[in-house]
Amino acid sequence: MRLGLSLGYQTAWSTPADHLALAQEADRLGCSVVWAAEAYGSDSPSMLAWMAGQTQRIDVGAAVMQIPARTPAMTAMTAATIDALSGGRFRLGLGVSGPQVSEGWHGVRFAKPLARTREYVDIVKMAIARKEVAYDGEFHTLPLPDGPGKALRLGFHPPREHIPIYLAAVGPKNLELAGEIADGWLAVFYAPEFAEEQLASVRAGRAKAGKELAGFDVVPSVPVVVGDDIASCAELVRWYAALYVGGMGSRQQNFYNQLATRMGYGDAAREVQDLYLAKRQRDAAAAIPMEFIDRTSLLGPKERIAERMREYAAAGVTTLSVTLFVADRDSGVQTLRTVAEALELSGVGE
Repeated sequence: MRLGLSLGYQTAWSTPADHLALAQEADRLGCSVVWAAEAYGSDSPSMLAWMAGQTQRIDVGAAVMQIPARTPAMTAMTAATIDALSGGRFRLGLGVSGPQVSEGWHGVRFAKPLARTREYVDIVKMAIARKEVAYDGEFHTLPLPDGPGKALRLGFHPPREHIPIYLAAVGPKNLELAGEIADGWLAVFYAPEFAEEQLASVRAGRAKAGKELAGFDVVPSVPVVVGDDIASCAELVRWYAALYVGGMGSRQQNFYNQLATRMGYGDAAREVQDLYLAKRQRDAAAAIPMEFIDRTSLLGPKERIAERMREYAAAGVTTLSVTLFVADRDSGVQTLRTVAEALELSGVGE
């Protein structure tokens, strides 16, 4: 199992300099990849290109580039460019986002996300491989049939004809799609105790493509808090969990709430959502079960984190990407060092 770092996106309490310092420390420690995210603030490719120019070995990954934000050809151009700038160190994570962001921010209808993702990935792969891009799909027609457009190919030679593609997937059908058309899966709220049900969907997709699970990168983003008191560590993750389970999406369509329900926390998930949507965020956070936080996070002293790492590796994780729940850059660097030591202690690291 390899170690990765998930930086997320820029917030009111982070700076690009903070994220760069953590990426450089991850590079020094031998981590395999650093991921940057986007929602409706900082974008991921700008951050990744900037970090790629100031790191040496570590891969830079988009987790994710939003599908409704760019045409597939633009995504292929960006991915190929960052891959060239970094010397072949780019990983392309894609996701459809959610209805609120897709329709409210990008003005793109959220309907049929699986079919849209399949077409999008088809075109991205075609463009990066420098094939002539001609496509006749439900959502994308290239070139347009009634104008002067013509089928084009990428105008420069990137380092690789195939850039690893990851899908951010939560539901069973999306997991199956990831197994079928992608090289890896970006997971959230990944609990070793529940992983087999999710991996079964991925395996079904791999089988459709005539492939085994071996070689497919399973990459959960896992909150980490180092400390002696596990309950105190969990408090730092509680608000994040409440935001996703309770407030990320609408009452009718919250993928994370549905995931918590499938994991056996249906009653709590309903209560958290009711409280969050009623603007009682503090109560919603308090309603997140401690067991849910502990199962989906790395909490406690180094030795306990090492033991949990063994469980993640046994549950199919190939790249464990940690999200640092820390107060500042210095504590982030120290936490990352402790995580690297825990992986060495666990005996499951590559």
